[in-house]
Amino acid sequence: MASGKVKFFNESKGFGFIKENGTEKEYFVHVTGIVDKIRENDEVTFEVIDGKKGPTATNVKLK
Repeated sequence: MASGKVKFFNESKGFGFIKENGTEKEYFVHVTGIVDKIRENDEVTFEVIDGKKGPTATNVKLK
C-alpha cells in the first residue's frame, strides 16, 4: 500500500489526483476506486493499478 495526500478531488465529476508521499508522483483517482469519502488535503492509503490512461489509484482509504 502506498500513502499520500489528496491534491485535488472534484466530487461532482467523481475524479481527482493523489500525490504520493516521498515522491513527486501523482496518480489519477476515480470515484469507483474510493472506499472512504475523500476531500482535498486528506491523508490516504491506496494501491496503484494500470488504468486506461496510465497509473491509477484504487482502494483509496483514509489513514
